[in-house]
Amino acid sequence: MNHAAIAHFSIRLAFETDASDVHAALPTGEIVLVDSRSAESWDQGHVPGALHLPTARVAAEAAGLVPLTAAVVTYCWGPGCNGATRAALEFAKLGYQVKEMLGGFEYWAREGFEVESATGRTRGVVDPLTAPAHAITCGC
Repeated sequence: MNHAAIAHFSIRLAFETDASDVHAALPTGEIVLVDSRSAESWDQGHVPGALHLPTARVAAEAAGLVPLTAAVVTYCWGPGCNGATRAALEFAKLGYQVKEMLGGFEYWAREGFEVESATGRTRGVVDPLTAPAHAITCGC
């Protein structure tokens, strides 16, 4: 048994989640999903039901918007951006249970989940490199 690997992957799962799991958890109310991007990015498109709270405002505004008992998930643009990591760190400093959504908004959209913008809601075509085109989840 590889105890180091078990510890490593257990820790990752404690602090990371993915778009598919977030999609399943949002309707249940078990998480508060936080979009940590700018207002311009938010207006361009975001996850329906997410709370818009840019990273720079987390320390000052989180307590008034998110109960301390809430399970928080942060996201930013995508895997090439660490904005969600920085936002998650700010929530952790305040005592929140927090995870980062791997792949960010990019993978949310690429997996074909609904996107909301200033002009309404849309759903894109599933990118077959990110999720099965005709299934609800990847099955992993």
